[in-house]
Amino acid sequence: MNKIYVLATAILLASSCNSNKKEKQKENKYPVVQVLEKDTSFHQQYVADIQANKNVEIHARLSSIIEQIYVDEGQSVKKGQLLFRLNDDELQIALNKANALLNSAKADAKVAEVEMERVKLLVARKIISESELDLAEAKLNAFNAKTEEARAEKAAVQKRLSYTSITSPFEGVIDRLPLKVGSLVAEGSLLTTISDIHSVLVYFFIAENEYFKLMQLKTDTTRKRDVSLILADGSTYAYPGKLMPAESEIDESTGAIAFRADFPNPERLLKHGASGTLLIAQPSVKVLLVPQKSVLEIQDKNFVFLLGKDNVVKMKSFETAQRIDGYYVVKSGLSTNDVIVYEGIQSISDGAKIVPVTKHL
Repeated sequence: MNKIYVLATAILLASSCNSNKKEKQKENKYPVVQVLEKDTSFHQQYVADIQANKNVEIHARLSSIIEQIYVDEGQSVKKGQLLFRLNDDELQIALNKANALLNSAKADAKVAEVEMERVKLLVARKIISESELDLAEAKLNAFNAKTEEARAEKAAVQKRLSYTSITSPFEGVIDRLPLKVGSLVAEGSLLTTISDIHSVLVYFFIAENEYFKLMQLKTDTTRKRDVSLILADGSTYAYPGKLMPAESEIDESTGAIAFRADFPNPERLLKHGASGTLLIAQPSVKVLLVPQKSVLEIQDKNFVFLLGKDNVVKMKSFETAQRIDGYYVVKSGLSTNDVIVYEGIQSISDGAKIVPVTKHL
């Protein structure tokens, strides 16, 4: 009876040991991957200032009262479309006065002309001296000068009268209307702003050392030069842009130069004064990539668990260039021959022995 009990106990112990061994082996299984080498395109990011292709302030060119407003805020307008009409009562009075002065000057000049012709006839008959003819010609010239002065005064009044009808200088969108009908406006008062946003100019600044790289990308037609815009809500603008130089000099104080990208804006989604992030594609190059989930960050340093001989892992530090699509770009410290633990790194310690399970990225 005792022999049977001892035998049963031994079987149970052996079974338990095998079970623990299998469980331990199962717990030590970790997926591993080889450091990935891949052709990758990068995007350089720049803070972007979005401006309308044209953005013009509309000011009153004379003092008057707003008699009529023909547009509303945010409305699209055509070139030459009437926007505002200012009261012209005083100018109409001034125009009538200018017309009267001009007609009077014309009449005086006509009288002087007739007088000169009479004097010419008398001089020809030697009834009066030639000095009388000189005097008549002088009077006619004086009245002709007054006629021209009156005509110029009338043209000036007409020009000021034209300022009472304010039209759009180009096709665009109306901004705010700070003044309403009946408001008294002074000469130079801001009536509104009009923006042409069929296309927009996206300005950004780059450092001097980046300028030459960017110019090389711009002039090298064999390389793809995608220019895209990330909007304030994080979405990518649907249309690509085109790089254009904006300034000819590098700012000595900042060491930067202004650049711009032109973007079409058919839906008029982009507005003057908005901001965003400009992305400029760099040439495709071969880089080493490490999954972010495989990286342990300790005190601003990055580590991976490198698989060594006998499946023993060792912590290895490496330098990163940047992050891209869930991967770290390796700057130094790793090679294509390295195999690292893919995930579960929080439960591994340096020098641990694991059961590797190969995973393909």
